[in-house]
Amino acid sequence: MTKTVLVFKTSVNCQKEVKYLRPLLNALVDRKDRWNFDLEDCDHILRVEAEEPKPEIISSALQTQGYVCEEL
Repeated sequence: MTKTVLVFKTSVNCQKEVKYLRPLLNALVDRKDRWNFDLEDCDHILRVEAEEPKPEIISSALQTQGYVCEEL
């Protein structure tokens, strides 16, 4: 199956926040899928590589935690 790359603009600013969100993001994607943050980018990009993308769920979950998360 082909993987899709989702890209989100976020308000996640530091590795401490990434560590805090790790369990949540791991629960939202399958084991074979991957995610990472590019905190050096001005939009603090979250990339999710997934076979069955769930952009609305990912965005909503981060927003529930108090972060901006908009799919680009």
